[in-house]
Amino acid sequence: MVAMPLAHVSWALADNALRPACDAFFLDVFGAETAFEMLITPETEKYGFDREERLMMVSDTMLIPIAPAGRGAEPGNPLGDMLRRSAAPMRWLGVALRVADLKAAAAWFAARGFAVRQDRGMEESYFIIARHEALGMRIEVLGQDLPGDPRNDPAWRPDKWREEHPLGIEGLQAIGVSTPSLDDARALFAGRLEWPELSARPLAHPQARCAAFAIGDTMLEALEGAPGSDVAGHAANTKGIYHLVYKVADAQAAADYLRWRNLPLIGEPSDRIAIAPEHAQGRLIWFTDKLPQGYPPVGSRLGEPGVFPQV
Repeated sequence: MVAMPLAHVSWALADNALRPACDAFFLDVFGAETAFEMLITPETEKYGFDREERLMMVSDTMLIPIAPAGRGAEPGNPLGDMLRRSAAPMRWLGVALRVADLKAAAAWFAARGFAVRQDRGMEESYFIIARHEALGMRIEVLGQDLPGDPRNDPAWRPDKWREEHPLGIEGLQAIGVSTPSLDDARALFAGRLEWPELSARPLAHPQARCAAFAIGDTMLEALEGAPGSDVAGHAANTKGIYHLVYKVADAQAAADYLRWRNLPLIGEPSDRIAIAPEHAQGRLIWFTDKLPQGYPPVGSRLGEPGVFPQV
């Protein structure tokens, strides 16, 4: 297994006019901090920029809502059309993972039967594994640092989210992905991607089974929903990432803060809570103070990019 630390999690917005309110929600409620903002200006537009996005840090995790802009706002623009197709509540684009040698990583993925896609001119920067090859979760493999990423600064510490913000976030614990069956998930994540399965465990969700796989510095929770459940519907119709889970110092304190913000909650602090997705920009993001048995301590290891053998 090659541990690949998480660089970011992203989702799409259909219209750039929606982006300010989306960003403001995470800046305000989560205490997110801007690492970098890509904007269309006369200078960037002449280079063909086709999107706008704010790279936001929430504790050790970078979140990026992406909207078509500039040339991307034009019908027929490939990036813009992809973002518009992908924009919907509970639909995420996927994850980006950091590696030390992009060429070696591409050869490793190709040897396991994945179609490695590289955009022209970006062959030294990243490659993409399409959503349809990874249960609806687009995988971007990065060979370089993200602009403004504070995790590259030895002096940067995410402790302030735990110590100074009312949510008390300690770090990202897991990414949940819906699946038609745990057998499908095991064949992909434990088989082709060689991410070790740590446990098959029950969830607070009464209508889903879960198997957890170690990516690198976070866990991937594959969710198989009972027939007719929201999880099963997601696996059939939406696909990909279903939720994020943040580890917090005190779930009751986090719940009290969110209620003070007049945000409706689902779940219970004794297990885990989330803002109702329709009040959280269409995202299901859980908060829990429980660390499941076998899960590693939270914390980004972006400074230790995945190292692949030469194929």
